[in-house]
Amino acid sequence: MKFKCDKCGKPASIYLTEIENGQKIQKHLCEECAAADGITIKPNVPISQLLEDFILHSARGQHLADLKCDICGLTFKEFRQQGLLGCPNDYDAFAPALEPLMQRAQERATAHVGKMPKGADDQQAKHNTILRLRAQLNAAVREEDYEQAAMLRDKIKEMERS
Repeated sequence: MKFKCDKCGKPASIYLTEIENGQKIQKHLCEECAAADGITIKPNVPISQLLEDFILHSARGQHLADLKCDICGLTFKEFRQQGLLGCPNDYDAFAPALEPLMQRAQERATAHVGKMPKGADDQQAKHNTILRLRAQLNAAVREEDYEQAAMLRDKIKEMERS
């Protein structure tokens, strides 16, 4: 289905979806109107560069771009370009930005929930399992799979009692 530009009526070549106050807003723009709004599309740009530009140009992203480690002097922008942290303090310095990244990478967990070595503390393993089950419970509720959510809730309660 071909859309027309929301502003001028020409054929739209740029389709944007924005979330404002919980509402999904779709915009259809031609290249000229998009350029007038400050939206430029660069051909063959790596996705990492697009994400960096998006983060750094958003209101929250501008705040993140200003973050700097007091120990090693690394800026958040440098971290995004290099993909490497400079020192252990960077985890604290960039916490507002790193936490959402870690949650996405670790299924919403910000602590290690992977396999434990043999002989590791059973309580820690149990705690990690409960964290993983809670993440699955939240996902089930979001997807409105209430039967699965009830099963997970009961399993969590049982593990917490034992």
